[in-house]
Amino acid sequence: MDAVDFGDEPGAGWDFAGPDDAGWPGTAMIGYRDIGRAGLDLRVAGTTAVTVVIGFGAGAVLVDDVAGRRTLDGFAAGLALSAMRVRSERAACIEIRLSPIQAYSLLGVPPIDLGCGAVALEDLWGPRIRVLREQLASAPAWGERFALTKSFLAQRDTPNRSPDPEVLEAWFRIESAHGRLRIGELARSLGWSHKRLGSRFESQIGLTPKRAAMLARFRYAVDKLVAGRPAADVAAECGYTDQPHLCRDVSIFANDTPGALTAHYLPAIARHRYRAWGEFFQYRAGWPGR
Repeated sequence: MDAVDFGDEPGAGWDFAGPDDAGWPGTAMIGYRDIGRAGLDLRVAGTTAVTVVIGFGAGAVLVDDVAGRRTLDGFAAGLALSAMRVRSERAACIEIRLSPIQAYSLLGVPPIDLGCGAVALEDLWGPRIRVLREQLASAPAWGERFALTKSFLAQRDTPNRSPDPEVLEAWFRIESAHGRLRIGELARSLGWSHKRLGSRFESQIGLTPKRAAMLARFRYAVDKLVAGRPAADVAAECGYTDQPHLCRDVSIFANDTPGALTAHYLPAIARHRYRAWGEFFQYRAGWPGR
């Protein structure tokens, strides 16, 4: 099995592969290794996907999040993620993007149990993840690493653990509308009360419908901001009341300002991660001290 060719090189010092079809709808993975000691320093904001990072080799990952500073060999982060910083001196990772619909069956826990920070993969999958890391480290090419990861996920998959049909429909409508819809009207169209939709959606997706709509709109705005559109235009196009309203959401989900998304340099590996699936972004900005 061959890895998907990503196109032009991501920059000196990085071995990059992706995107790759992980075998489930709403699921994809990329891979990257720091072969030139460039160093990894990513600031990750909230996104409409559950993220799983599986490190392999000698490069552990230093994570700064709501739980403080920890050294991890890999982690999962849910939709409720607070802004997080991820660093490594010699990163070698498989990174997986999961729709919360798929995360419900593949992770073994509902997304709400992931909380607002990084969850160590040992806490999700136990010692089996160590075997996968060893296999990934010894694999000769990205195609084999992707195949090993898919096989591991397939063994974890529990297809009968799926959100309610009404929750699925609500999620798809929120995503397709980029968050620009009224939750009360959405609940009525599904034949549920506002309260019932809120409780079932949060327990199965990981956020309330209102918060999910805010996040979907924020991600839609991020794409436009990173493309260089003025913040005032982005606010109007994305359905924000005004530019300060956009700024508040960027502060909530990214711990920064819209200007920081466009004015600061994007490191090579971060640019390629973003281009690979358009759901993650990297920027240089001040980070709260720990």
